[in-house]
Amino acid sequence: MDWDKLRIFHAVADAGSLTHAGETLHLSQSAVSRQIRALEDSLGSTLFHRHARGLILTEQGELLFDATKAINKRLDAAVARIRDSVEEVFGELRVTTTTGFGSLWLAKRLPKLYARYPDLKIDLMLEEQVLDLPMREADVAIRMKEPSQADLIRLRLMSVRMRLYAIQSYLDANGTPETMDDLTGHRLICQNTSSAQVSAGARLVRELMTHNIPSTLTVNNYFGVLQSVLNGLGIGVLPDYVTADHPQLVRVLPDVDSNEVPVYLAYPEELRASRRIAAFREFITEQILEERQKQKDAQEP
Repeated sequence: MDWDKLRIFHAVADAGSLTHAGETLHLSQSAVSRQIRALEDSLGSTLFHRHARGLILTEQGELLFDATKAINKRLDAAVARIRDSVEEVFGELRVTTTTGFGSLWLAKRLPKLYARYPDLKIDLMLEEQVLDLPMREADVAIRMKEPSQADLIRLRLMSVRMRLYAIQSYLDANGTPETMDDLTGHRLICQNTSSAQVSAGARLVRELMTHNIPSTLTVNNYFGVLQSVLNGLGIGVLPDYVTADHPQLVRVLPDVDSNEVPVYLAYPEELRASRRIAAFREFITEQILEERQKQKDAQEP
């Protein structure tokens, strides 16, 4: 099959328009249209329904588009491996992690990574949805649970617990709770248990809610919870990794925390030799070891 025609078909199917595909491919609309007709003739099938609003894939077109998407992903992986064969660390690295970890921990440390590798381009995707690494929706992931897919390389980075925090000015004005029942006199700030989050955090929030807390603020990510706590709005449920960068946080009810949440770094087996991923992996582990050492030094008399 003519690979050039497949490339043009993929662009048209992706754009849903001959004109937009032509702009992407730097071809005229008529040239694109001729290639699509030639491909349809060679297959003996209609690939698009043509409407005034644009192009819609037929059932046969959907089958071919699924194939060209898979081909493109494999080509992207091959190009990435070829580029990673050189000594320098450069090019795009697509990193996915949760909104909380990405915005509260990772983003603040990226300047050090860029200082070390100035030609690296990070595409940081912050969302609770678990992206499909083998299908190249991302290159590397930091996840709050062990990945279930067998064709991934995984490295356990650390463990996280959700705990209660406030700022001192709030506690001075409203008192410091000594027991769980004392929380009824405070505003609780947390993620809603129905929002996407690790199950350990949701269980802790549900337990806290059994103490008849009259005033709450629920936010759909930990960044919002942190900002509310830092502005003295109440006592928040936050992951313990935020304390390294926000020393003004005061832990409340030190005996209360969630179950341990494992944090894993994962990437596809086919990117095992990637220098970009190796550089990112080494950087993240270095940062975690530095944080552990700082905590250890702070605890020593």
